[in-house]
Amino acid sequence: MIKKLLIANRSEIALRIIRACKELDILTVAVYSEADKNALHVRFADEAICIGPPPSSKSYLHIPSIISAAMITNADAIHPGYGFLAENSEFVDICNAVGITFVGPSADSISRMGNKSVAKETMRLAGVPVVPGSIGIVPTIEEAIKVANETGYPIMLKAVAGGGGKGMRLVNDENELKRFYPITRSEAESFFGNPDLYIEKLVQASRHIEIQIFGDKFGNVIHLNERECSTQRRHQKLIEEAPSPIVTEELRKKMGDAAVAGAKSVNYYGPGTIEFLVDNDLNFFFMEMNTRIQVEHPVTEESLSVDLIKEQIRVASGEKLTLKNKKPLFHAIECRINAEDPYNDFRPSPGTITSLHFPGGHGVRVDSHIYQGYTIPPYYDSLIAKLITFAPTRDEAIKKMKRALEEFIIEGVKTTIPFHTKMMDNPDFKAGNIDTKYLERVDWKNL
Repeated sequence: MIKKLLIANRSEIALRIIRACKELDILTVAVYSEADKNALHVRFADEAICIGPPPSSKSYLHIPSIISAAMITNADAIHPGYGFLAENSEFVDICNAVGITFVGPSADSISRMGNKSVAKETMRLAGVPVVPGSIGIVPTIEEAIKVANETGYPIMLKAVAGGGGKGMRLVNDENELKRFYPITRSEAESFFGNPDLYIEKLVQASRHIEIQIFGDKFGNVIHLNERECSTQRRHQKLIEEAPSPIVTEELRKKMGDAAVAGAKSVNYYGPGTIEFLVDNDLNFFFMEMNTRIQVEHPVTEESLSVDLIKEQIRVASGEKLTLKNKKPLFHAIECRINAEDPYNDFRPSPGTITSLHFPGGHGVRVDSHIYQGYTIPPYYDSLIAKLITFAPTRDEAIKKMKRALEEFIIEGVKTTIPFHTKMMDNPDFKAGNIDTKYLERVDWKNL
């Protein structure tokens, strides 16, 4: 078993990892930027080292500083959390080169799944349904036009290195393609350092449903059912739940089997997520694979009563998988509480929290790094808390979430709590009739 683990991340995921380590009797090392010197993960870790100034490029993304911190503290493993270096294959290779265990998949798995075009072709060869579109990249506008005409409009123009809702653009006709192709290439180069694009047919009225998979270093791979992630704004997830209100036992098995086959095709180990688009006829298509723990992993944990982070650490230590696939025990819902103003186009709202009260009670979980007097820095993601409720039925979980949101008090900054409160009363959400474009069609404030 790992003896000392450095957490190459911040905020609530760093705290989540620290808690798992304490229960496994593993010492922890926190790294932090100057902006995070008063953060809770710094306080609760066994050791803490400052790795640079506030910009993530000079701290949480600065590999030499993180490796140096691990070596100085004699950490024998690094957990990347999600974001930052979690899907950086070069970082994995460096960890391996200096004898530090990377708590995540192999560099090869990350590399193959990190390139969206390669990932799509890999899944196609593994027998996983994929969205119609280009085979490989479209290197020129002429090739893009040819593929788009064969596929049929509307299409999605996507960056092969994209992720997090960035690097994609809806294209409705050839004139838009000619206009957006160079713009999207430029954006891809700016965001990801790679301008290459590929094309996918737009799946109309689609649901975003993902399968949580888990593998070990002995070739065992299972799936832990699905998560519904269709409540989105500009490709950014806002609400997740498990299980999905539309997934049948038959569809769950088909999607789960496909996800396992895809993961096995790249010799995957650790937790990962295979994301699918599902149309109105319940046809599903591979979208991408996230080779890391997900922000929304708590809904899987609470629906099945498991601990994914502990299992991730055990698997990284070389132990065999102990989790088994089973039917959902509960229905779980997660609301992402962001420091954003939902009444002002979700504009970020950094600042100091002047008053704070977390909700509680049976079936309520809060994953957060904030406290009264905490100053939310402007340099990082606006996620400040994840509120999770779980109950025997979806209706009960929604009612519990509404009650918990009413108890959740955060003053001093704007948050997305009002949006989530509205959604819990939304007839379409309550009926499970939400697709990924829903919030583009309706005004949530007036529902």
